[in-house]
Amino acid sequence: MADPRGFLKVRERETQPRRPVPVRIMDWKEVYEAQEKGVLKAQAGRCMDCGVPFCHQGCPLGNLIPEWNDLTWRDKGEEAIERLHATNNFPEFTGRLCPAPCEASCVLGINQPPVTIKQVEVSIIDEAFENGWVTPLPPTRLTGKTVAVVGSGPAGLAVAQQLTRVGHTVAVYERDDKIGGLLRYGIPDFKMEKEQIDRRVEQMKAEGTRFRTGVAVGTDVTWEQLRRRYDSVVVATGATVPRDLPIPGRELAGVHFAMDYLVPSNRVVAGESLDDQIHAKDKHVVILGGGDTGADCLGTAHRHQAASVTTLAIGQQPPVERGGHQPWPTFPTLFEVASAHEEGGERSYLASTVEFVGENGQVTGVKVAETEFVDGRRLPKAGTERIIPADLVLLSLGFTGPEPSGILEQVRAEFDGRGNVARDGYYMTSTEGVFVAGDAGRGQSLIVWAIAEGRACAAAVDKFLMGSTILPAPVGPSDRAMTVL
Repeated sequence: MADPRGFLKVRERETQPRRPVPVRIMDWKEVYEAQEKGVLKAQAGRCMDCGVPFCHQGCPLGNLIPEWNDLTWRDKGEEAIERLHATNNFPEFTGRLCPAPCEASCVLGINQPPVTIKQVEVSIIDEAFENGWVTPLPPTRLTGKTVAVVGSGPAGLAVAQQLTRVGHTVAVYERDDKIGGLLRYGIPDFKMEKEQIDRRVEQMKAEGTRFRTGVAVGTDVTWEQLRRRYDSVVVATGATVPRDLPIPGRELAGVHFAMDYLVPSNRVVAGESLDDQIHAKDKHVVILGGGDTGADCLGTAHRHQAASVTTLAIGQQPPVERGGHQPWPTFPTLFEVASAHEEGGERSYLASTVEFVGENGQVTGVKVAETEFVDGRRLPKAGTERIIPADLVLLSLGFTGPEPSGILEQVRAEFDGRGNVARDGYYMTSTEGVFVAGDAGRGQSLIVWAIAEGRACAAAVDKFLMGSTILPAPVGPSDRAMTVL
């Protein structure tokens, strides 16, 4: 454990400092700054000798949180990264992007602010990269088996790294020009700069993983060709079909899916030149959806110097404190202020979008009404309609599942009632030798679940190919709820 009296001596939770708003909205650099070493050690020292570390059940990866908190407090960074990497392939991703369900399960959080687990995690990996402690781990022998992983998001990369390290020859197929999936082109740089992806990919290349970019599986190469060429195939394409809002005015110019806005913006930040980029400069922007993707759109619009930004959510504003119906150690739904919300914009709740209004084929506003609940259904309340001016509307309503084209016809894999690729208890689809991991199989979820499923799927693939496996399997496909003990 860390300091036995740490949580008594340091009662305040102190998170990473953020760059001043007027400064950070002028560039695309990460919002957070490194925390002073002494403060970090004091925060890690708040980790208790709690007997049963419930943070383990809050983390799908089963991260050994008390152990690396203790090692951070003792200033043993090299040992800390070894314990962190024992359960998590990419802590530089989760330490920046995960909502930290582990902190909601922290025992200290019963009557004090919980330990800053996520902050300690990202500090460990950043220090490890700075000191050269992250090195390639190539296999000691090759098995002669080959695996194709389709998709290079966190699930696909986790599958590939695990299988490469046990000796299989792994090729990762990505339809974009660079590796990373939505980590690269869906997540703005102010949340995670892309050098985090690049240096991890270099490690994986040195270990033996092969990358095939600019290849759209299903068209450039068929799924049948992959099945003939490789001993096993893993579907890790993510859940990329956006949820639409088919209301009057949907066809108007200026109404776009969130990813149609974020992806080109990220490409321009990376140095590409695009003629048809959707830009928010001097526009009144309305974002439908109050989740993480909506916040990404909000922060991007600020950096585009939008005239105004309004975020609409159909549900009620969440409470600022845990409610009785979501007791510790469950993961509560709380009102959160992300870095993008600090930068400006208006947030409106109980707002039902009724219609997109426009002139000459261009959107000019969004007609909304107050939301009322009738027989458990959310409906617009008559007589409460109003129009919010809008030159640009972004639909950030989540995703409905993976793109079925190719998987359905060529793999002949079945889909479940939720629109995801169906699988058994060992991540295998209805087609033998074809596995699925991450959002493509479980639906839109958290990055920590994607990595956990990637590691577990790798163990299932290894067992299928070799008859047994030494790879850890932190979760199974049925482990859908992180809030259930």
